[in-house]
Amino acid sequence: MATIRALRKLCQLAHHQTCSLHVSASRQAAVVISGRKLARQIREEAQADVEEWVAAGNRRPHLSVLLVGDNPASHSYVLNKTRAAADVGISSETILKPSSTSEEELLDLIHKLNFDHRVDGLLVQLPLPEHIDERRVCNAVCPDKDVDGFHVVNVGRMCLDQSTMLPATPWGVMEIIKRTGIPTLGKNVLVAGRSKNVGMPIAMLLHTDGSHERPGGDATVTISHRYTPKEQLRQHTQIADIIVAAAGIPNLITADMIKEGAAVIDVGINRIQDPVTGKNRLVGDVDFEGVRQKASFITPVPGGVGPMTVAMLMKNTIKAAKNLLLTPPERVRMVASS
Repeated sequence: MATIRALRKLCQLAHHQTCSLHVSASRQAAVVISGRKLARQIREEAQADVEEWVAAGNRRPHLSVLLVGDNPASHSYVLNKTRAAADVGISSETILKPSSTSEEELLDLIHKLNFDHRVDGLLVQLPLPEHIDERRVCNAVCPDKDVDGFHVVNVGRMCLDQSTMLPATPWGVMEIIKRTGIPTLGKNVLVAGRSKNVGMPIAMLLHTDGSHERPGGDATVTISHRYTPKEQLRQHTQIADIIVAAAGIPNLITADMIKEGAAVIDVGINRIQDPVTGKNRLVGDVDFEGVRQKASFITPVPGGVGPMTVAMLMKNTIKAAKNLLLTPPERVRMVASS
């Protein structure tokens, strides 16, 4: 009998240790997705694509960037883009204009670049000075050269699941999800933020049909925004398999708001003052340290979505170069002047 009791105790102890190990494993910190590593992989693919294109006798793709004003962040972003272009073998130029540039002057310059056969990709760095209508400027760029994917024609084609220039940040988010192996089919997704350049396109890409010309993620997507009550937001995040935070609000998403094992993609870029050093630092929309203890995957800020945005912009520039070669000149003239 004593032997049987001893065996029972050993079995109970072993069962307890097994349960403890299971709980410990389930609470393992999230995998931190390195956007820099993924972006490097995509840029290597782009570089190989460019070299193959040039070796076939085609002109090297060229990207023109219009930068209006002296916003330090915009200058930094543009520098990153032109450096990436050089890295993958795309030629580029940055055209600097003062903040006093009028809307008509900017539109005239865009018109000239639309008709310049040497320019494959054209982007206007946002934001623009307040006296310039951003939507009018984005719609002035020829859709076939619109590597930002902001022209109304490209937005419309994206919404119809047709092949087009996708906005670089939303496309980068999709590539992160795809290349990391995060499943989307039938999953619940919460997109925090409804901006026309980021939140809305991300939601569109994630929920649309995966069998269409421009495949989507087949997910069930909820979009929240500034007027979504915090408690209602919490209800949505707690059932979400994937959370994409793109609202521009530091610490919008905290650990108590997500379920165990959710994948969290942080698109937010916020500059806040560090309470310890007093210096400005970049943070996202997610409480990174808290959420990573509960999530299965998480992207950091910086080093997450940002590098992917630049990498996808390079892919769009190559796509523009190939499309323009196959596009009849009269169509380019017609679209550019519309």
